[in-house]
Amino acid sequence: MARNKIALIGAGNIGGTLAHLVGLKELGDVVLFDIVDGIPQGKALDIAESGPVEGFDSNMKGANSYAAIRGADVCIVTAGVARKPGMSRDDLIGINTSVMQSVGAGIKKYAPNAFVICITNPLDAMVQVLRDASGLPHRKVVGMAGVLDSARFRTFLAEEFKVSVEDVTAFVLGGHGDTMVPSVRYSTVAGIPVPDLIKMKWTTQEKIDAIVQRTRMGGGEIVALLKTGSAFYAPASSAIQMAESYLKDKKRVLPCAAYLSGEYGVKGMYVGVPTVIGARGVERIVEIQLDADEKAMFKQSVAAVKGLVTVTQRLMKKAAAAAKKAPAKKKPAAKKASAKKPATRKAPAKKAAAKPAAKQ
Repeated sequence: MARNKIALIGAGNIGGTLAHLVGLKELGDVVLFDIVDGIPQGKALDIAESGPVEGFDSNMKGANSYAAIRGADVCIVTAGVARKPGMSRDDLIGINTSVMQSVGAGIKKYAPNAFVICITNPLDAMVQVLRDASGLPHRKVVGMAGVLDSARFRTFLAEEFKVSVEDVTAFVLGGHGDTMVPSVRYSTVAGIPVPDLIKMKWTTQEKIDAIVQRTRMGGGEIVALLKTGSAFYAPASSAIQMAESYLKDKKRVLPCAAYLSGEYGVKGMYVGVPTVIGARGVERIVEIQLDADEKAMFKQSVAAVKGLVTVTQRLMKKAAAAAKKAPAKKKPAAKKASAKKPATRKAPAKKAAAKPAAKQ
């Protein structure tokens, strides 16, 4: 039986962590791709050398050519510029759009049957660019956001209630940004809804409101603490959970940025919603009932995503127009042959041996 092939595009902190997790979970063989020579090769070798210690046999290969991802079953894309302190996800659009176009072209050529998970920010806009550039079916291209944001929400709730995170269920709707919608009404501890726990005096509404806001700002909180980068452990774990559900046809219910075709009143956009991920990719959009407040917040989040997409499209058109206006490089003019005949040389007294012709 052939082993799964997992292409990790981008060998930064998330890419390296992804590769290690693939090995630890024995999900398949890894191609770690990056445009910087030596980085993916070095990380792949380092991780492979942990195999004898950790007990995994996944083959790890570093590469600088998209040809190396040929036939990949899953592609997880982290390529692009990471957030820095004071930088919003919106600031990244101009830089990372061109990166996604290049990555999408590589996937289209070498891994057209892959399940593609985009992590690059601003996520909600970049996943659309990546899908369009790759030409893959919408159900085979998703954005990793909801699993991560929901994990943060669950972590904060578990801390508040002093219970295991395994007993906390929660998910987040909407865009991967400040307008995301952590759903308190659908969050539970051992099946008990959080609103009921408030009534039971386990916590207060004010504390839950603070947790909701902290969840929205979760990525920025880590950026501010690290000062030199952004989160990578939790994002990598979240993407691996999605990849595992696809590869093993587990049909996990996982929130992610999925393409909507009328669900939640949204059409033709990638937005964070609960989905079922199985062997066919996104097999179902789970459309939950929202109350008036939740609908208003979700609508606001969708509007923010639309704004990102609009800016992205404008920048893409501007770049395309600039490329058309750029003057084509002129070929150097051919030298005219001299009208005068070269002076004839006198024949040498002795005929010299002929030298071999120079190679062209």
